[in-house]
Amino acid sequence: MYMSATDWCRKFKVEGYYVRIAPNQTNAGGSSFQKNVRIKNVTAAEDTRQASHLISPDALALVRFGLRAADDPRIRDTAEVIDALLKVETPNGSTWHRYNDDGYGEHEDGSPFDGTGIGRGWPLLTGERAHYEQAAGRSEIARQLLAAMESFANEDGLISEQIWDSPDIAARELHFGQPSGSAMPLVWAHAEYLKLRRSLHDGRLFDLPPQTAQRYLKENTVSPRLTWRFNHKLRSLPPGKILRIELMAPAVIHWTTDDWKTCQDLKTHDAGLKIHLADLPTQSLPEGKQIKFTFYWPDASRWQGTDFMIRIAIWRREDFVSADRNGTNGK
Repeated sequence: MYMSATDWCRKFKVEGYYVRIAPNQTNAGGSSFQKNVRIKNVTAAEDTRQASHLISPDALALVRFGLRAADDPRIRDTAEVIDALLKVETPNGSTWHRYNDDGYGEHEDGSPFDGTGIGRGWPLLTGERAHYEQAAGRSEIARQLLAAMESFANEDGLISEQIWDSPDIAARELHFGQPSGSAMPLVWAHAEYLKLRRSLHDGRLFDLPPQTAQRYLKENTVSPRLTWRFNHKLRSLPPGKILRIELMAPAVIHWTTDDWKTCQDLKTHDAGLKIHLADLPTQSLPEGKQIKFTFYWPDASRWQGTDFMIRIAIWRREDFVSADRNGTNGK
């Protein structure tokens, strides 16, 4: 879900960024992210967007969950793109949209959401951003965002789902930086506010999972495997990695590393959750080697009829704009 070398990287002057949603079919490169994906709450004429052009603050949850450091360059660059596309400054403080071109909110004229509309700023996301700023050691900014959440509430202290982030429409009681006509109170937003108060009091993210922080931030654990699936066809595999193949039915994997001069068979095993997998011992293959494989499906008593190829190669930027390659060995 991390993109680099895109037109938006050039536009926003970043090395890369995390996207909101992946297309159904992906590969080791990024060509599939140039495909369109469906989005909701917009007119039929506008209901698709290029996957590489869908941005959301969701990526900052990787910091909250202890999977990425707050100063990870990928996170910092993503935050820049988020702010460029989704941040709105209001008289009561900063707020963010859920994602670009969101259609869940009142229309431009303030009329109610009726299945389509314009997404507005969410106080909840102000709280989430504050947690990211706290994780990055910017407690003063986090406190400013806490104050913004308080300012977004109505006179009874209730926090709404969204706030109105456009010029006032007094006839509809919509005022810039104040609750819109969305759900109020949004209990999720109140919970986020309370968690933020606790995190600021403790001087750390109180709900950060210590296990993930230990594994990924302190020990820098990296998986020895990369996974190939029919909806995620790897084109290349870095040296030293085990190739894991995950399928939705039992199979025998028929594979070679010398263009079918010799070959091996490996049965998948049922890992539960209707997933059948096998690990190919590819970790000792040198750069430049090619792995070819196909499948025999015992339940259907048939061969796949298509070969799949993966090359052993160090991943470079150009690999993120590649495509799948297939061949055949006559099976």
